[in-house]
Amino acid sequence: MQDENYSIGYLNSAEEYSIGSEIRDITLSKLYLDDLKIGQVFYSPEYYVSAEEIIEFSMKYDPQPFHMDDKLAKDSLFRGLAASGWHTVSITMTLLVKSLPLAHGIIGKGVEKITWLRPTRPGDVLRIKAKITEIDISPAKPDRALMSIHISTIGQDNRIRQELLGKLLIFRESSLPGGA
Repeated sequence: MQDENYSIGYLNSAEEYSIGSEIRDITLSKLYLDDLKIGQVFYSPEYYVSAEEIIEFSMKYDPQPFHMDDKLAKDSLFRGLAASGWHTVSITMTLLVKSLPLAHGIIGKGVEKITWLRPTRPGDVLRIKAKITEIDISPAKPDRALMSIHISTIGQDNRIRQELLGKLLIFRESSLPGGA
């Protein structure tokens, strides 16, 4: 799904939230269950992907020639150096932490689906659009809920590189941090 409406002009709407990449990110208001609603959208700052980073990540976590060697990658299905999909997932997580300041952190309960639509390449500038699709309050523990989130990782060309559907644990403000 192509997102043609990704624009800086959308960042000031009441339904959407964005933060920059400066140090002030850490001091933003933390969001609780009652601050969040279905349909709410969060945008991230941008993230530059270098060839060096692609190679370093791949050598450590996904050592395949098309991720580690530009010359060998030219003869592969990718026709050039491509980041590991797991590298793109890791960048997505970094951007989610910077754009969705949940009160108790990003606590993942699972990933329902990851789809890599096109490879991440050296020189790509990625950002995410994260949309809340469902909030299920726990009947047994109403101070918390499972939040479903649809995250699109988008390149500088406005083409989606990756789609991720995940579930996060969120809490009411009255919850004690560390309460089980």
